[in-house]
Amino acid sequence: MAQTTFDLADVKRRMQSSLQSFKGDLASLRSGRASANMLDPIQVEAYGARTPLSQLATVSVPEARLLSVQVWDRSMTAAVEKAIRESDLGLNPQTEGQVLRIRIPELNEQRRKEMVKVAHKYAEDAKIAVRHVRRDGIDLIKKLEKDGHLTKDDMVRQSDQVQKATDQHIAEIDQALAAKEKEILHV
Repeated sequence: MAQTTFDLADVKRRMQSSLQSFKGDLASLRSGRASANMLDPIQVEAYGARTPLSQLATVSVPEARLLSVQVWDRSMTAAVEKAIRESDLGLNPQTEGQVLRIRIPELNEQRRKEMVKVAHKYAEDAKIAVRHVRRDGIDLIKKLEKDGHLTKDDMVRQSDQVQKATDQHIAEIDQALAAKEKEILHV
């Protein structure tokens, strides 16, 4: 059945979920200290599918510059090690049975700049996601106006509300990016 109303709250919720996903991606970027979130974006080729590392192992932080990854299934240890090694995080795990120990090296100037570039890529992806939500909302508003469910004035007003929500979420993405960039570049 065709939609006959426009829900601004749904558009804002979808934009907010893009923002939260971006913040999760930022949390996974390292800034000199070990964090269990660093390994969140890693996908492991396991059981014939790409599986998040968090579904195959427990990640802990025993020291400030050390991560410990306890793999639950011994047969997956090599696959987890390979996925960590091939990630763009620049980590080199050491295997001890089912436990992988990952030393977090000091970030040099070049590596910090690479991390900032990755953060900018995450920000651009988040902005694109927010703009896609805006486009979907505006398309729905135009369709409702064309079908006679909205007046021209309502269409303009609701389009403005969608644009304001978009601007707000983009500004939040920029703020989070600036804070993370400062954190990464801080020596």
